[in-house]
Amino acid sequence: MRIVMRRALIGTVILLVVVATALGYQNHSKRRYVRQEAVRLTGGNPERGHQLVGYYGCNACHTITDVAGPRGKVAPPLDGIAERGFLAGELPNTSQNMQRWIREPHSVEPKTAMPDMGVTEQDAKDITAFLYTLR
Repeated sequence: MRIVMRRALIGTVILLVVVATALGYQNHSKRRYVRQEAVRLTGGNPERGHQLVGYYGCNACHTITDVAGPRGKVAPPLDGIAERGFLAGELPNTSQNMQRWIREPHSVEPKTAMPDMGVTEQDAKDITAFLYTLR
Protein backbone atom coordinates (compact mmCIF):
# COMPACT_ATOMS: atom_id res chain seq x y z
CA MET A 1 0.00 0.00 0.00
CA ARG A 2 2.80 2.43 0.86
CA ILE A 3 4.54 1.70 -2.45
CA VAL A 4 1.34 2.42 -4.39
CA MET A 5 0.81 5.71 -2.50
CA ARG A 6 4.45 6.70 -2.99
CA ARG A 7 4.22 6.03 -6.76
CA ALA A 8 0.98 7.99 -6.96
CA LEU A 9 2.59 10.89 -5.12
CA ILE A 10 5.66 10.81 -7.38
CA GLY A 11 3.41 10.68 -10.45
CA THR A 12 1.41 13.66 -9.19
CA VAL A 13 4.56 15.67 -8.53
CA ILE A 14 5.91 14.87 -12.00
CA LEU A 15 2.61 15.89 -13.57
CA LEU A 16 2.60 19.18 -11.64
CA VAL A 17 6.17 19.93 -12.74
CA VAL A 18 5.31 19.23 -16.39
CA VAL A 19 2.19 21.44 -16.25
CA ALA A 20 4.01 24.27 -14.45
CA THR A 21 6.84 24.13 -17.00
CA ALA A 22 4.40 24.22 -19.91
CA LEU A 23 2.51 27.16 -18.41
CA GLY A 24 5.75 29.01 -17.74
CA TYR A 25 6.88 28.50 -21.33
CA GLN A 26 3.49 29.63 -22.64
CA ASN A 27 3.59 32.74 -20.44
CA HIS A 28 7.17 33.50 -21.55
CA SER A 29 6.16 33.12 -25.21
CA LYS A 30 3.23 35.49 -24.72
CA ARG A 31 5.45 38.11 -23.04
CA ARG A 32 7.98 37.83 -25.86
CA TYR A 33 5.22 38.26 -28.47
CA VAL A 34 3.76 41.30 -26.62
CA ARG A 35 7.22 42.87 -26.42
CA GLN A 36 7.92 42.27 -30.11
CA GLU A 37 4.54 43.75 -31.04
CA ALA A 38 5.22 46.83 -28.87
CA VAL A 39 8.58 47.36 -30.59
CA ARG A 40 6.98 46.94 -34.02
CA LEU A 41 4.19 49.42 -33.28
CA THR A 42 6.34 52.10 -31.65
CA GLY A 43 9.93 51.79 -32.84
CA GLY A 44 10.86 52.07 -29.16
CA ASN A 45 12.68 50.01 -26.56
CA PRO A 46 10.33 48.74 -23.81
CA GLU A 47 13.14 48.05 -21.34
CA ARG A 48 14.44 51.59 -21.67
CA GLY A 49 10.87 52.89 -21.47
CA HIS A 50 10.42 51.02 -18.19
CA GLN A 51 13.37 52.93 -16.77
CA LEU A 52 12.18 56.24 -18.21
CA VAL A 53 8.75 56.20 -16.56
CA GLY A 54 10.62 56.30 -13.27
CA TYR A 55 13.06 58.93 -14.52
CA TYR A 56 10.25 61.26 -15.65
CA GLY A 57 8.25 60.53 -12.50
CA CYS A 58 5.18 59.15 -14.28
CA ASN A 59 4.51 56.92 -11.26
CA ALA A 60 4.12 59.99 -9.04
CA CYS A 61 0.66 60.42 -10.57
CA HIS A 62 -0.06 57.02 -12.17
CA THR A 63 0.01 53.52 -10.73
CA ILE A 64 2.25 51.47 -13.03
CA THR A 65 2.94 47.76 -12.58
CA ASP A 66 6.55 46.83 -11.83
CA VAL A 67 7.75 50.42 -11.48
CA ALA A 68 9.49 51.05 -8.17
CA GLY A 69 8.70 54.10 -6.12
CA PRO A 70 5.46 55.97 -5.54
CA ARG A 71 2.12 54.60 -6.64
CA GLY A 72 0.28 57.73 -7.74
CA LYS A 73 -3.47 58.02 -7.42
CA VAL A 74 -3.91 61.43 -9.11
CA ALA A 75 -4.19 60.06 -12.65
CA PRO A 76 -5.58 56.81 -14.04
CA PRO A 77 -3.55 53.61 -13.56
CA LEU A 78 -1.59 52.70 -16.67
CA ASP A 79 -2.01 48.93 -16.34
CA GLY A 80 -3.84 47.68 -19.40
CA ILE A 81 -3.41 50.95 -21.28
CA ALA A 82 -2.36 49.05 -24.41
CA GLU A 83 -5.88 47.63 -24.63
CA ARG A 84 -7.78 50.89 -24.10
CA GLY A 85 -9.58 52.42 -27.06
CA PHE A 86 -8.84 56.04 -26.24
CA LEU A 87 -6.21 58.20 -24.56
CA ALA A 88 -7.19 61.25 -22.52
CA GLY A 89 -10.80 60.41 -23.35
CA GLU A 90 -10.49 61.71 -26.90
CA LEU A 91 -7.52 60.35 -28.86
CA PRO A 92 -7.69 56.92 -30.50
CA ASN A 93 -5.05 54.76 -28.85
CA THR A 94 -2.35 54.62 -31.52
CA SER A 95 1.40 54.75 -31.04
CA GLN A 96 1.63 58.22 -32.60
CA ASN A 97 -1.19 59.58 -30.44
CA MET A 98 0.29 58.15 -27.25
CA GLN A 99 3.66 59.67 -28.07
CA ARG A 100 1.98 63.01 -28.73
CA TRP A 101 0.08 62.79 -25.45
CA ILE A 102 3.27 61.97 -23.55
CA ARG A 103 5.25 64.79 -25.17
CA GLU A 104 2.61 67.53 -25.51
CA PRO A 105 -0.39 66.79 -23.28
CA HIS A 106 -1.66 70.39 -23.42
CA SER A 107 -1.82 70.33 -27.23
CA VAL A 108 -4.38 67.54 -26.86
CA GLU A 109 -6.25 68.73 -23.78
CA PRO A 110 -5.39 72.31 -22.74
CA LYS A 111 -6.90 71.90 -19.26
CA THR A 112 -5.24 68.59 -18.42
CA ALA A 113 -3.41 68.27 -15.13
CA MET A 114 -0.73 66.23 -16.86
CA PRO A 115 2.43 68.33 -16.96
CA ASP A 116 4.68 68.78 -19.96
CA MET A 117 7.79 66.97 -18.72
CA GLY A 118 10.01 67.80 -21.70
CA VAL A 119 10.02 64.21 -22.93
CA THR A 120 12.17 63.77 -26.04
CA GLU A 121 10.88 62.10 -29.18
CA GLN A 122 12.95 58.94 -28.61
CA ASP A 123 12.02 58.79 -24.94
CA ALA A 124 8.34 59.03 -25.89
CA LYS A 125 8.80 56.09 -28.29
CA ASP A 126 10.49 54.04 -25.57
CA ILE A 127 7.87 54.93 -22.94
CA THR A 128 5.10 54.08 -25.40
CA ALA A 129 6.78 50.75 -26.16
CA PHE A 130 6.84 49.96 -22.43
CA LEU A 131 3.23 51.05 -21.93
CA TYR A 132 2.18 48.85 -24.86
CA THR A 133 3.53 45.84 -22.96
CA LEU A 134 1.09 46.54 -20.10
CA ARG A 135 -1.81 44.28 -21.04
